[in-house]
Amino acid sequence: MRGTGAASQLEFEVHSPGSWEMDLVHFPRPVTRYWETTHPGPFKRGFREFTRFYGMLIDSLAYQYIHGFCYTSLVPVERSQAPERFQRAEEVFRGKLWREQLREWDETFKPASVRAHRELQSVDPGSLSGPDLVAYLTRCRDHHMEMIYQHMRFTGAPSVPTGDFLAHVGDWTGMAAGELVGLLRGAAPVSAGASVELERLRTAMAEDASALRLLESDEEPGRVLEALRAHPGQVGPAVSAYLDLVGYRLVDGFDISGRYALELPDALLRAVRVSLDGHAPDGSAHEDQVADVRAKVPEEHRDQFDDLLEEARLTYKIRDERGVFSDIWASGIMRRAVIACGRRLASEGRAHDAEHLVDADIDEMRSLLSGATEPSADELAARFELRTSLNAKDAPPHLGDPPSPPPDPSQLPPGAGRMMRAMGIVMGEMFATSDARHETNLVRGIGASTGVYEGPVRRVTGPSDFDRIVKGDVLVTESTSEAFNILLPLLGAIVTDRGGLLSHAAIVAREYGIPSVVGTREATSLIADGARVSVDGDKGEVTVLG
Repeated sequence: MRGTGAASQLEFEVHSPGSWEMDLVHFPRPVTRYWETTHPGPFKRGFREFTRFYGMLIDSLAYQYIHGFCYTSLVPVERSQAPERFQRAEEVFRGKLWREQLREWDETFKPASVRAHRELQSVDPGSLSGPDLVAYLTRCRDHHMEMIYQHMRFTGAPSVPTGDFLAHVGDWTGMAAGELVGLLRGAAPVSAGASVELERLRTAMAEDASALRLLESDEEPGRVLEALRAHPGQVGPAVSAYLDLVGYRLVDGFDISGRYALELPDALLRAVRVSLDGHAPDGSAHEDQVADVRAKVPEEHRDQFDDLLEEARLTYKIRDERGVFSDIWASGIMRRAVIACGRRLASEGRAHDAEHLVDADIDEMRSLLSGATEPSADELAARFELRTSLNAKDAPPHLGDPPSPPPDPSQLPPGAGRMMRAMGIVMGEMFATSDARHETNLVRGIGASTGVYEGPVRRVTGPSDFDRIVKGDVLVTESTSEAFNILLPLLGAIVTDRGGLLSHAAIVAREYGIPSVVGTREATSLIADGARVSVDGDKGEVTVLG
């Protein structure tokens, strides 16, 4: 099969049997060769551990990258493993075993990850000699792989209780998922960018008038951030602590083609200014909302409603934390190392631009740093040009066999059926798009976060566009990751082509309390950059005003 548009001369053929769907929610643009060769192994390892722990009837999620486009296919467990999975699913619900993973995350995995991130980012790769730089690059790649594995390992902890809550309460009340997910608001503070470091920065800045004047100055943003780091008193250490926490995290996406926050000093500085204005987001579920839903639940199920809601809220934070504190941070650190290597090669005339090295795989990077001449500067440039010239609309959304319907959960043993339904709801609400028809100047999607907001559109097509975001913009993009929470304070609303009620864009918008319409399919094609729009997160509509 051939692609369309810019990809019309490219062949799209899968190399394994099965039904393959493009993952447009996590990878709306083609990925780098580094990501293609780094991601699948640790992802598969973590995914298998997650499905085995929860007794799911899925073995793994296979990946194929074709011209940088990401295609996935579910691999079921062998029939012989089904009885073991049935028993495990019963044990998970009986023992609420997601709490075991919550403890592991809070007490072991997250703290260890943060320590490892900080140790790696404390090294200046530009100061390393050739062999030491190769060794550091390898350490960053190995750490990145471990964090990809970790991200997937903890997938079930926030997903199973959330899906189970939506399934049961939906049955009892007849309410749609969109009416219920608001009860989870406030359970994931990291999704709104909250941190101890940010609160410390707010406090320090509020007590130092000279620091506030510096923050609002017209100096070059990078210099302002460095001057604030060096500021006397409490401000300097507070700024340093905050930038050390967020500075090397990607702003969007997962691949090293993205940008980490310190590469966007203008947008980062604007976000800090807005974060310090004293207006905290109202992203929590109100007691009256919970009471309204609870009143619709039959009395004999209300105690179970309370229990299901408690479990869903308890682990909900892991959904975004496992990205923010795992591979999103590690990917930014890896990118910094790769760009440092690219600068060295460019200074020697062996790369036309430091950025081009992101389109080499790890073995090629190490070989080039050790004196190899291939891939040439021209080859790296050609790879970079091809990848950045394509978007997901250029490639077929489906390859291989037609998709098979999933088994009927009602035909499975109770625990397995409950597990399958819970995860099915979560996956459906993560990847859903609206099929509502658009009209002239009216784009329809899924109302993911309530409220109405009017403002100018900032159309984001790639990493370079993020630095253009200013306070009050309406972000219109293909999809976002949890990494975007660093710049959330600047936004008035979020609109995406892809993703449903449990996509990252929807979660961060709800946690921050800004309107959001997701899964529109075509907002990025139908709404121009700079247009003025009204985003109605209740109706799931975006009206183009001019």
